[in-house]
Amino acid sequence: MKRLLLTVALLCLLAVNALAAGPYTVSVTQIVEHPALDAMRQGVADRLKERGADVSYNVHIAQGNMGTNVQIVNQIRGEKPDLVLAIATPGAQAAAQKIQDIPILFTGVTDPVSAGLVKDLQNSGGGNVTGMSDFSPMDQHVALIREIVPSVKTIGVIYNAGEPNSVVLVEKLTEEATKAGINVEGATIANSSGVYQAARSLVGRADVIYIPTDNTAVSALESAVKVCTQSRLPLIVADVDSVDRGAIAAVAVDYYKMGLQTGDMAYRILVEGVAPGDMPVEFLEDLNLHVNIKAAAAMGVTLPEATIARAAKVVE
Repeated sequence: MKRLLLTVALLCLLAVNALAAGPYTVSVTQIVEHPALDAMRQGVADRLKERGADVSYNVHIAQGNMGTNVQIVNQIRGEKPDLVLAIATPGAQAAAQKIQDIPILFTGVTDPVSAGLVKDLQNSGGGNVTGMSDFSPMDQHVALIREIVPSVKTIGVIYNAGEPNSVVLVEKLTEEATKAGINVEGATIANSSGVYQAARSLVGRADVIYIPTDNTAVSALESAVKVCTQSRLPLIVADVDSVDRGAIAAVAVDYYKMGLQTGDMAYRILVEGVAPGDMPVEFLEDLNLHVNIKAAAAMGVTLPEATIARAAKVVE
């Protein structure tokens, strides 16, 4: 009897391994290259590999160009992959508009409902799209800004008004800042080359500059860092990877961990055959605080000891 049970267990294990093996093809559409988006892509690949799935990837980067973003989706349709992985809102929107016969898995999308990707967060509308949201906890961001710059009266925010996710975030920032008696001054950009001038335009008008999870602004973060350092103007951001690049602080999800969780969703679609329309939108609940002491000093800020003490990562 034991031998029979062992044989059955071995056959089941072999069947699962064979099922997971693939091969599968995943076509990736990503609006720009920057550490947070790249970390999500890497997390997906690492998790699928860890779980034994044999996957090849066609990776397409739009370099922030919306025309290229649409062209990429047309190319992906011709590739006929087993799964479309859409990293960030613009690529997910373009894919969802043009592809209905291939599963689409998005990640790093701020508000998938407003973006028209799903009917609601439960995904009750069905369809071929699901994924993960990285909606920023804006109340915590405003609280962090006040903690680091207690005298703040005006927050200057740099964002691309052409990115729907950014518009939603700025609306939420304004709502939370208003509750705290803080004004918000926006500086919009059309592409990454506009970040430097946008930052310059906020000097003298804002007490701190904030950059949300705006793909265009984050891709040119160093331009904002340069202005803020020169002007002794604090820069606080919405993704932790930007703290290593010179921002003072961020409280946000770990985008690599988000990629790992997205990879689990991809596994369920590819290997287990779960339909995207049967999968609700997922979130990564645990948030990390990262601080950069050197950047703070360069921008005229002394970080509170309590802030440093609770940080998951301190850049010195």
